[in-house]
Amino acid sequence: MSYLLVKNATVIDGNGGEPQVGVSILVKDERIQQIGLNEDIEIPNEDVTTVDATGTYALPGLIDTHVHLMMEVGNLAKRLNEPFSLRFFHAKQYMERTIEAGVTTVRDAGGADLGVKTSVEQGLVVGPRMQISITPLTITGGHGDSWTLSGTNLNLGGYPGNPSGICDGVEEVRKKVREVLRAGADIIKVHATGGVLSPTDHPEFTQFSQEELRVMVEEATFRKGIKVMAHAQGAEGIKNAVRAGIHSIEHGIFLDDEAIELMLEHGTYLVPTLLAPVAVLESAEKDDAMPEYGIRKCREVIEQHQESIAKAYRAGVRIAMGTDAGVMAHGTNLRELGLMCQIGMSPMESIVATTKTAAECLGWDHIIGTLEVGKLADIVLTNTNPLDDIRSLEDPNHIVTVIQNGNIVKNLQTKSALNAVYA
Repeated sequence: MSYLLVKNATVIDGNGGEPQVGVSILVKDERIQQIGLNEDIEIPNEDVTTVDATGTYALPGLIDTHVHLMMEVGNLAKRLNEPFSLRFFHAKQYMERTIEAGVTTVRDAGGADLGVKTSVEQGLVVGPRMQISITPLTITGGHGDSWTLSGTNLNLGGYPGNPSGICDGVEEVRKKVREVLRAGADIIKVHATGGVLSPTDHPEFTQFSQEELRVMVEEATFRKGIKVMAHAQGAEGIKNAVRAGIHSIEHGIFLDDEAIELMLEHGTYLVPTLLAPVAVLESAEKDDAMPEYGIRKCREVIEQHQESIAKAYRAGVRIAMGTDAGVMAHGTNLRELGLMCQIGMSPMESIVATTKTAAECLGWDHIIGTLEVGKLADIVLTNTNPLDDIRSLEDPNHIVTVIQNGNIVKNLQTKSALNAVYA
């Protein structure tokens, strides 16, 4: 039995209410046992590790609902000449950077397999708690099929624990969902439309029929009660996905009024990933890591993307924070909050989207997402007021302490970063 006391913080608890000043949080083992004013906390007569949070703001552990921990866009020629297994060691660094940014939970949208998830759960590496989709389902020649005109196949899947995601037709789709579930997926990911960073399609192209999408939802739901998330950028593909019962729409670049109404009717979540096209264009200015077709398509859609998300926000669509990290550097995830504020959200709304709503999207709101008694002790301390300056969170140096499952995994105040001890 171990106790941790976070003392004298200003708490932004994730529920959207006013910050509470002079609050302490008592953690027993991995869960929050007490939270309240300093003078109301009953401190046990046992050894208690104390974190002095004076002058800091305490938030729930932040959640990114769309990342790719097994990749980070870089020079293609270099990647083609690296050993296959090296990607797992790179992923270790990506996971550490994610935690350093205050993101304690992620939903991996393709690439991480059960071994990557298990390595964190067993304490072999420091990283975010994760839900994994393992491999996205895609049609032959569609977004996610990384076959190139030279005949080189750059697809991530196709090795033990990570099957290829390519499937065509209802029966192939049904079998592929079963294969991905067998490999340990927590959620099914599908590419319902083309995309920006695929060589042979366009974001408005529709992939998979509504019947194929419905079968994915059916198989995932009936077999394990699992949800389906859809990369969906064009309006037709978005509407097909929502009508098929898909849980969340990723990106949502070309949302129209009908798509928004359908999302409201079905309670579908929207994960905007506003940072993704911004990062692609920034990368294009810096080096040649991004292909020409990706840069061209980004320029075509970036303003439309922002307008669509703003329209969905004003209509009341449920928005959960997601970045597409891997398209940009891991650890820069919290730039998304500033971009959400640019399309009309308040700083508090962007924080709720990154905590409470994101946890609801993952189906984990009973254990994470807000600072409440009984929930897992994921706590982030920042030395700036994010309600005054939301973009201050973009700098990991302002994230001075990160606690995950009751363990201190980052503490700049004592100059000891990533000193986690997992149960």
